[in-house]
Amino acid sequence: MKQLFLDIQQLITLEAAAKKQGRQIREEDLSVISDGAFLVSEEGRILWTGARKEALKNYSGPDFKMVSLGAQTVLPAFLECHTHSLFAGERFEEFELRLTGVSYEEISRRGGGIQSTVNATRQASSEELKKLLQKRIQNFRKQGVGVVEVKSGYGLSLKEELRLLEVIRSLKDPLVVPTFLGPHSASPETPNLDEYMEDLIRKGLPEVSKRSLAHRVDIFIEKGFFTLEQAERYFKAATDMGFQVAAHVEQLSRQGGADLARKFKALSVDHCVNLSDEDIQELSNSSTTSVLLPSADLYLNVDYPPARKLIDQGARVALSTDFNPGSSPSQSLELCSLLARLKMKMTLPEIFSAWTVGAAFALGLEKDRGNLEVGKFADFQVWDKPWSSFFYNFEEIHPRDLYLSGKSVAIS
Repeated sequence: MKQLFLDIQQLITLEAAAKKQGRQIREEDLSVISDGAFLVSEEGRILWTGARKEALKNYSGPDFKMVSLGAQTVLPAFLECHTHSLFAGERFEEFELRLTGVSYEEISRRGGGIQSTVNATRQASSEELKKLLQKRIQNFRKQGVGVVEVKSGYGLSLKEELRLLEVIRSLKDPLVVPTFLGPHSASPETPNLDEYMEDLIRKGLPEVSKRSLAHRVDIFIEKGFFTLEQAERYFKAATDMGFQVAAHVEQLSRQGGADLARKFKALSVDHCVNLSDEDIQELSNSSTTSVLLPSADLYLNVDYPPARKLIDQGARVALSTDFNPGSSPSQSLELCSLLARLKMKMTLPEIFSAWTVGAAFALGLEKDRGNLEVGKFADFQVWDKPWSSFFYNFEEIHPRDLYLSGKSVAIS
């Protein structure tokens, strides 16, 4: 039966933001409908949006189930487009090291950083990892997140990377998006990065494709990690096999990764701290989304991405927590968004678009998700406060309800 959702003081559809493909967002692009309503099909897609008065005139009767939300604000579910949520162990000791002046690269050379998480993750059983991941996914859901991207990358051998992807797939949750991040760091068994990259290309990518474990791949392009030449080989092999590509770029230093990824039509380039003016211009004229991760910049005590330049020149941006045990051990969308406002000078409408429309483009889901317009899935969150009060303080607040494809999901 079709559902008619009613009694919404402010229905934020972001329809105009989607039509602009998440670029140069203004307040009017939130497309707010006062005293709003929307109709959802049996399949969970939106059939109509508009004013409550019009809804009652056209969609009342036995063929429609009336659902009174009694909400102050309804807005699209957020999409978390960059997380490393599948891991075991903690890295609080290296946090102290960084505070005493030891660099991220030096910690990695000492066997800490990613390698320490790899060791702990390999020692954990698949069932243990699944329980950890389920708990973390639920923590995102509590914050109004519908879609969660989860990377592998803490296995660093073909066997372990495949196991991690299998754990992600075992959730059987279509709104958890797996990404193959085999080239996250050097493999303990194959420390030579050229040899490890050759293994990933000859064995890893074909196996991931054969088992349908992921349709996206990622790589960490950075000094001391993977080079442009290695990334180019990886991108070529991956795109030839039909994978979508994304990349960690220009986080700690400018290596040219953003330009390379853009040339391979990457869905996203992520971090983007050390961009040149030319990089910004090229990204602004491309289909690639710039995913900004200010929580990681806070933890690493580095500069923040040039969000204002990107946005003002027409680039599409998304936000993400970059949740991981080392450089961003926080799942808080509130913290991430506050940093976007305080440190990157993003406006509240820009932030809403970054968590919805921009993130949907970064995951290649923009045709089905990211805003509330006719034809898209009814993924939405229900709040008892006005949209203008969002991302203002550190208070732990959560939506009252979360609906995915028109169905309420447990978030308590």
